[in-house]
Amino acid sequence: MLAARCPAAADSFLALPGSLRRLVLQRRTLATATDASPAVASNVEARTPPYAKLLERLQHVRRILPTRSLTLAEKILFSHLDNPEESLLEGTSNGADIRGRATLKLKPDRVAMQDASAQMALLQFMSCGLASTAVPASIHCDHMIVGEKGADTDLPNSITGNKEVYDFLESAAKKYGIEFWPPGAGIIHQAVLENYAAPGLMMLGTDSHTPNAGGLGAVAIGVGGADAVDALVDAPWELKAPKVRGVRLEGKLSGWASPKDVILSLAGKLTVRGGTGYIIEYTGPGVESLSCTGMATICNMGAEIGATTSIFPYTPSSHNPYLYSTHRGSIAEQAAAIAASQGPHNLLTADSRAEYDDEVVIDLSKLEPHINGPFTPDLSTPLSRFKDVVKANSWPETFGAGLIGSCTNSSYADMTRCESLVKQASDAGLKPQADFFITPGSEQIRATVDRDGTMQTFEDAGGMVLANACGPCIGQWSRTDGLNNGQANAIFTSYNRNFPGRNDGNRKTMNFLASPELVTAMSYSGRTDFNPLTDSIPLPNGQDFRFQPPHGIDLPSAGFAVGNPLFQPTPPTPDASVEIAIDPKSDRLAVLEPFQPFPQGELTGMKVLVKVKGQCTTDTISAAGPWLKYKGHLPNISENTLIGAISADTGAVNNVTDIDGSTHTIPELATRWKESSQPWIVVAEHNYGEGSAREHAALQPRYLGGRVVLAKSFARIHETNLKKQGVVPLTFANEADYDKMSGCDQVSTEGLHDVLQNGGNGTVNLIVKKHKTNDEFSVPVKSNLSNDQCAFILAGSALNLLAQKGRSA
Repeated sequence: MLAARCPAAADSFLALPGSLRRLVLQRRTLATATDASPAVASNVEARTPPYAKLLERLQHVRRILPTRSLTLAEKILFSHLDNPEESLLEGTSNGADIRGRATLKLKPDRVAMQDASAQMALLQFMSCGLASTAVPASIHCDHMIVGEKGADTDLPNSITGNKEVYDFLESAAKKYGIEFWPPGAGIIHQAVLENYAAPGLMMLGTDSHTPNAGGLGAVAIGVGGADAVDALVDAPWELKAPKVRGVRLEGKLSGWASPKDVILSLAGKLTVRGGTGYIIEYTGPGVESLSCTGMATICNMGAEIGATTSIFPYTPSSHNPYLYSTHRGSIAEQAAAIAASQGPHNLLTADSRAEYDDEVVIDLSKLEPHINGPFTPDLSTPLSRFKDVVKANSWPETFGAGLIGSCTNSSYADMTRCESLVKQASDAGLKPQADFFITPGSEQIRATVDRDGTMQTFEDAGGMVLANACGPCIGQWSRTDGLNNGQANAIFTSYNRNFPGRNDGNRKTMNFLASPELVTAMSYSGRTDFNPLTDSIPLPNGQDFRFQPPHGIDLPSAGFAVGNPLFQPTPPTPDASVEIAIDPKSDRLAVLEPFQPFPQGELTGMKVLVKVKGQCTTDTISAAGPWLKYKGHLPNISENTLIGAISADTGAVNNVTDIDGSTHTIPELATRWKESSQPWIVVAEHNYGEGSAREHAALQPRYLGGRVVLAKSFARIHETNLKKQGVVPLTFANEADYDKMSGCDQVSTEGLHDVLQNGGNGTVNLIVKKHKTNDEFSVPVKSNLSNDQCAFILAGSALNLLAQKGRSA
């Protein structure tokens, strides 16, 4: 094969000449047998959780909490504590009141970073001056690849367009001993599931859907880059002890119902805020009926309900076959031995008397397919009622595109279940009436379904196979159907998130989330009011066609194919001689300058930049799509700050007024105030910062002069990100006070400096002076700051504090 004859291939896929790289990438049929080396640089031992250490630590926790029964999530979290006595006993009535009160200082086993967020994480890590990372880490180039004409064209074009960033990431990875998965290797969460996730593991990932690994029994938590740096430099990572919500599964899925419908239904029950401050732990007899990849799908979308993470217990019938098929049999053996132990020292299952803060019961036998959306992932409708809901809301009756795959739903089971439907329709002479796109989650999946004929089935039906990357799911979609921006339309996807403008930059695109099977079947009708369980599609011969329920295969009988060897990661061996590739003149990468420390006193004379109305996600604060190319250049990406926000004062998107009456976009006014040294705050409603883990939504406001965000409530990851960057998140003590405030009002803090000096203890008020009337009033607010977080803010950022400690050491 061509790749085997290329001496440069072993050194760097990106180092190949452009013409040769394009030729290699277009040979997409490269697929090798399952007994070849797995596509991972590190060995299995390096990817195995430190079970002996974790079991020893769990025994120590048992001695500290001798009468307490623990959930599975608590066992894994507590066995990763840096100092169990400090975390579990201080401020918790000596261990009696841990959930929601204890500050857990944790030492994760691993860090995973996607290419968009890895840039800022590495720029921050570089300033710490270390020779290598303290824990194993990986970088996955998946977010910056645009879906447009198909993988053979899109991947080479994206590599050429992003070469500067990829070179930086690869050089940093080689210097610090991080495994670098090149563009085309696959989506971070799929690659982690296939290679790194394991029962009992604790991992941080710089992406909100990191909990995908919970499908394989890991505590995997999405964080910002600054949080990841904690783990990379061997500093304890801090987490407020979550509450634990049990979701008991009973019965067994059948027919059209799929694992995706479990989480779509649950999102409707709990809403996008229902999981905030909770870990979702799945229990019950229905667990054993699910596949490992089905569990991962469910955990992946736990991010859509705001959960800290989601987790399934170690389930031999599901997990062992998957571990063996992905070349990790030794992990399966160790997990089985641990699970066989009786009593409280079993790390991989909850104690029999473990108590949950509350419990939801889902009967899988009665579960029907659901469709969620548009514009929010918790607007959940059972399929049997969706036709009526479409009509009642005057949603489009037709839709233009059906998109399956992504990190959420691209398993072998997903693909083969969809293939069974495509074969039915093809045998009847039907073609999809909506554009049909397929996104493999990894090169392993792509090569396997290509080898087994599934990909050919999709292509013969008119489907377009996109690169092994996020693509349209993260906004990297260049639509070729002639749709105008601002034109209302509908699409169906098997993705996880559907905020306005998320997929194609068009805020009028209605994205309806569903299982890949349902998306596939509905694409053949092209209608939003089509129910494949009950409705038929007319055939040219006058007869009607009705789909039979899908069927698929959990794992390939011939094993997984390895695929293109050029997509294997670099070895995790640090090399101090490697120079980091950053051009000083670059508009894509910029070395970070430290933020100024907190002033010696209160914050005074701030002005309200914008009073945000309604939903404000991290997409709203820092849009993705074409802006992803500036993830490593803070000044440039800051030009998109809050461009999706609706001003409560003007009623318009990205439109605010300065004190002199002039109108501006939000980043324009923020820049104008930054240049005049005018500090500012944002006022917002509930769940501010929901969605992606992107820390740029905190970095950008900080860079432009933002000092405080005052909201009715925050999403967990974003609240943490704000604190890490030195921005103070405050919540209204009385939510009605939101109505009293307006843009350009002057705001000063009262008591905040004392609270920061006292490790989070004390009360804070805001003194508000109306900009039009000069009327003055006090707004009581609540702060949620730990001692360490106060130190971050006083230092100007967590990175500043780490740098100070590094210099002292």
